[in-house]
Amino acid sequence: MSKTISTTCPYCGTGCGVLVTPQVNGEVKVEGDRKHPANFGRLCSKGSALGETTNLEGRLLTPQIGHLPATWDNALDLVAEKFRAAVAEYGTDSVAFYVSGQLLTEDYYVANKLIKGYLGTANIDTNSRLCMASTVAGHKRAFGTDTVPGNYDDLEQADLVVLTGSNLAWCHPVLYQRIAAAKATRPSMKVVVVDPRRTATCDIADLHLALRPGTDIALFNHLLAQAHEHGAVDSLFVREHVAGFDAALDTASSTDVAVTGLSDEETRAFVSLWLASEKVVTVFSQGVNQSDHGTDKVNSIINCHLATGRIGKPGMGPFSVTGQPNAMGGREVGGLANMLASHLDIENEGHRDLVQGFWQSPTIPKNAGLKAVDLFQAVNEGKIKALWVMCTNPAVSMPDAAFVRKAISNCDFVVVSDMFASTDTAKLADVVLPATGWGEKTGTVTNSDRTISRQRAFLTPPGEARHDWQIICDVAKRLGFENGFDFDSPAQIFREHAALSGLASEQGKDFDISGLAGVSDEDYESLTPTRWPVSANGRTKDRFFADGEFFTSSGRANMLSVSQPETTIHETNTPFRLNTGRVRDQWHTMSRTAKSARLNQHYGEPFLEIHPEDAMSLGLRPADLAIVENTFGRNVLRVLVTDRVLAGDVFAPIHWTAQHASNARISDVVAPATDPISGQPDSKAANVAIRPFAPKWYGLLVSHKELSPNTSYWAKSQTTTGWQIEIAHDTVPKCWETFARDAFDAPDADVSSVLDAANNHARVALHTGGQLIGALYTSDRPVSVSREFTTSLIGTNRPGALQGRPSVDQPDPGPTVCACFNIGANTILDAIRTQDLLSVQAIGKALSAGTNCGSCKPELAALLNGARGRAAAE
Repeated sequence: MSKTISTTCPYCGTGCGVLVTPQVNGEVKVEGDRKHPANFGRLCSKGSALGETTNLEGRLLTPQIGHLPATWDNALDLVAEKFRAAVAEYGTDSVAFYVSGQLLTEDYYVANKLIKGYLGTANIDTNSRLCMASTVAGHKRAFGTDTVPGNYDDLEQADLVVLTGSNLAWCHPVLYQRIAAAKATRPSMKVVVVDPRRTATCDIADLHLALRPGTDIALFNHLLAQAHEHGAVDSLFVREHVAGFDAALDTASSTDVAVTGLSDEETRAFVSLWLASEKVVTVFSQGVNQSDHGTDKVNSIINCHLATGRIGKPGMGPFSVTGQPNAMGGREVGGLANMLASHLDIENEGHRDLVQGFWQSPTIPKNAGLKAVDLFQAVNEGKIKALWVMCTNPAVSMPDAAFVRKAISNCDFVVVSDMFASTDTAKLADVVLPATGWGEKTGTVTNSDRTISRQRAFLTPPGEARHDWQIICDVAKRLGFENGFDFDSPAQIFREHAALSGLASEQGKDFDISGLAGVSDEDYESLTPTRWPVSANGRTKDRFFADGEFFTSSGRANMLSVSQPETTIHETNTPFRLNTGRVRDQWHTMSRTAKSARLNQHYGEPFLEIHPEDAMSLGLRPADLAIVENTFGRNVLRVLVTDRVLAGDVFAPIHWTAQHASNARISDVVAPATDPISGQPDSKAANVAIRPFAPKWYGLLVSHKELSPNTSYWAKSQTTTGWQIEIAHDTVPKCWETFARDAFDAPDADVSSVLDAANNHARVALHTGGQLIGALYTSDRPVSVSREFTTSLIGTNRPGALQGRPSVDQPDPGPTVCACFNIGANTILDAIRTQDLLSVQAIGKALSAGTNCGSCKPELAALLNGARGRAAAE
């Protein structure tokens, strides 16, 4: 057994510590780091499965030019030549970088330095624009800097936690479990969930406010007005430390809370809880940020905390939780188009001079660059001649993604740095460069509460893969900028980054890690989780602003006058409002999580949540397929009928790409509408039409190998034994056995079948050497067979393939509920019934379900309540 390495999870912004131990058989053992202050040993289902995602399947191992193997020298020479030529002929603003919150801070730093200080343009933006840009803008308007006031301990110390626009149970499961554990220990603690959907997070809520989508400002303006009316305003704090109170209050007092659709009883209960609890933390995330008025939403929340002085003290404050592992680090190095490094301002001449002088660079842009949506518009218009995409997949994740794919396709020159050449974006590139990934690269990341943690390598870079910072520096040197990019290690880059932060602090900025500027290579290697600021003069802070000192020019915080926009009237031809988001066991566009079979079992197919009333009016039944469309694009999704969504609203996940489904890139139907201040796209309010997708037949393929079905609908996911592919088609094959042989590319396999041609029912099993290599199940309705059972037969000679269900003596575990221990719903229900289990804790003791990450606990509770209901009815 190899040495255990302490590193950091590469998924959400919680920043969990991970202990990794490579095994002699090539596997990787993963467990939570009990010493890390973000998670204290907890991991979510995704983090727990990291060891299953480090294989080299699908990895890009050599540079490609024109999708053909090339040498590094030829590829890098071409990249440098194309960027040099574009700048020479069309000017500095003809080139652009689009980077990622998954880059390490050191990668991010040199990318920002190259494009702003040496190429002379601010055309660098990041997928963090889609995630946290409205928070950045809101923080800067209120505090003068992009400062997170509190830390994770506040979540446990608060008497009231308000979760708004955040399905914390699925998107930040470890933080959810920290709150749940604190509430269990201290039952007087209250939790309010503000969300149009009834999500898994509501399991711990004392109050769920299912407000109308987009009416958050009305709710928090009402809270501000009520705080004033009930004498809850901290007059001394406001008088001495806050500007703009009167204007903000006037606007808030004129806001009609009725637009939220909440009852008077609900709003009174919320106000009463908030005002009665001095220790209040308001946690917000994508439901607030991803809006065409997201910045105003952020400030409406901050207003309430400033007015009551509930900020910067233990258990108090507004708290933005970030969606990516290093979105915060990217903000610190200036990785957005409208920022300079170390939270300095691009519009400020003194700040520009400081950064240029520190870098000793030939230039620095005077104006902000193009934000994400505008950047790809410029690509489409031919204004951007050379584009470098790093560690992200905008062809899927950007709004109006079909337009973005067209723009990238038409760009003169596109280079992509990625681990995979198969992403939707990499397929459009002229040059693809093999980059290292988690487990192979080393550097730092910053999480949502300002804690800097190390990512450490425990695997050798595969093939010819190189670290992102190395690739960027190699191109910079080829452009003639050797002096600015003569770095030998991430530690050297980190020291420069830390030194610049000290100069920024002298300019009145919050970000300061100058105390780490002299860190040795050895100390960098052993660096433990460290929350900034860590200044050279020894100044540290766990929290900001309790002392009333802000980073604005006046030294006062700003309360903003923010108005609730009029609610959107849906067009007759697009009557539904589409909300998009994440599911529990997948992340972003699944390039990593889809490699883990157990993470594919919870939701193995793209779906559409729709209210029962809407489903009935459209003629949609559970498990049907539905077309979701508007003028921007079209998706086909599996129907999930549920009252978790409000009538008129629908929800679909963001994860599926062209690698995993025929037509499920949900951003294809998201309009490119943006917040006018932050530039962040609105991913929560697409107007769509919905109608049934009516195939002639539905089908399921289970296979020992990956297939490429030629059907009008398909969605595939990896299983422990091979692959599972849901299919549907609009024409009926002449012969089901021939269709199966072609689908599995198995012309010589032994075939057994049961056929009912009149109803398009077919069950076809293919064996080679006595072992099942594939099976096809079809019907005129969505196929009703046990996915867990049929996939378990692949590679065996066990009977039952044609039946599609286990016999009485073969238990069927049912759909996976607990991904950590791979426990299905039927197993859980059977244990509830036979062992008389009465609580989620009892289920955990009997089966281990819910005892690792805890993300499945809301579903365990739902199964338990359902079983109780059936027992009562009997």
